[in-house]
Amino acid sequence: MKVSEITATNVAGYLKLEAGEYSTTDITPILTAAKNFISSYTGIPITSTDTTVITLDNYEDFYIVVMVLCQDMYDNRSLYVDKSNLNKVVDTILGMHCINLL
Repeated sequence: MKVSEITATNVAGYLKLEAGEYSTTDITPILTAAKNFISSYTGIPITSTDTTVITLDNYEDFYIVVMVLCQDMYDNRSLYVDKSNLNKVVDTILGMHCINLL
């Protein structure tokens, strides 16, 4: 599944939430934050109108990164961006695709 196709319902399913246990208005900001974090971390844009530009959708493994980040944010109910404490799976996958290294 492409990153742009992930919905709040997909995230809720990954989190094993039943209908009525969540609101899409609660999940959507978490999903947006996860996508923005990946884009910021890697330097890869989320979307582009130019079809020649590589976006997050070009990497199937970013699906799991989005889900893991969403789960972490949902479980902790707070958004923190501390790269020294980043989940190892997320760090490894994002590190494979970083284009904004100095």
